[in-house]
Amino acid sequence: MTIEMQDTDLSNDKKIWATLITNSRYVPGVITLDYSLKKANSKYRLVAMYTEQLDLESLKALTCRHIAIRKIHQLKPPTESPELSNDPRFRDCWSKLYIFKLVQFQRIVELDSDMVVMQNMDELMDIPLDSHTVFASTPACVCNPFKLSHYPSDWIPSNCSFTQYHEKKRLSLDPQDSYWQYKGPHASMGLKKCNGGLIVIEPNLDNYNEILAVLGDPTRTALYQFPDQELLADVFEGRWLCLSYVYNSLKTFTQCHPDLWDINRVKNIHFIITPKPWQVRRGDFDDPTGTFVYWWDVNDERIALEKKIGIVDGFSIPV
Repeated sequence: MTIEMQDTDLSNDKKIWATLITNSRYVPGVITLDYSLKKANSKYRLVAMYTEQLDLESLKALTCRHIAIRKIHQLKPPTESPELSNDPRFRDCWSKLYIFKLVQFQRIVELDSDMVVMQNMDELMDIPLDSHTVFASTPACVCNPFKLSHYPSDWIPSNCSFTQYHEKKRLSLDPQDSYWQYKGPHASMGLKKCNGGLIVIEPNLDNYNEILAVLGDPTRTALYQFPDQELLADVFEGRWLCLSYVYNSLKTFTQCHPDLWDINRVKNIHFIITPKPWQVRRGDFDDPTGTFVYWWDVNDERIALEKKIGIVDGFSIPV
């Protein structure tokens, strides 16, 4: 008999952070992400959206740390895109789009589990989305700093929204906008791509049905190399708000956009690509970006606190 965990009662939660987890390899990321949000004194809790692929021990590791859980249905196209053969880790990313269906919430800010929050960013729960704006996100960095051969040929620095970022922001935003500091250059700049690591939405069934319609069309999904974010940028082109880079600062910024890397301004670091900080050991890994130390420090702090309150398991071991 299969034993299932009971979902957390979220009936009183109107605004939440959410992260998708489908396998045990990302449990350390979710746990440390949750700790970093709490450390930053967020008023809102993180909800781990999990699919049936996640094992019971992983769920126990989350709930014993008072991380809210909510089971969702796995989303995927009827035919797997051949474009994902180079990045099989993206195969589960379609399920991130399920949050558009969760109309019990007024707002959801979805975060990838390979992130660490450095400063409070609760303002994302209040930044207005008008009737024509389906979601808010940051642009995708299309510099391809690691020169990955399977990335699109037009992914070059001159096409990147983060290149000459401040000038682009000056040209596309009204400095009298009361939310100016929270926004980035207009979403029409660059290749018009968003980064799916951070998505701000107000759940809506009409938008969800638009997503499902495309998800069920293999002639379209077969073209997506970066599943969820490409679908969103395609279906809702011109209908998303570009946020400031501080909310989704990629680890690669230290190399390809050093003018944007100011740890005193960065609110959230995103450890894209592999390896993840919990997959390598401090002292053994030569981190070319110089960013892993921020995750390691928060993780060490988490482990020290957990030991004081008696939480000791396989996720309580320093990396």
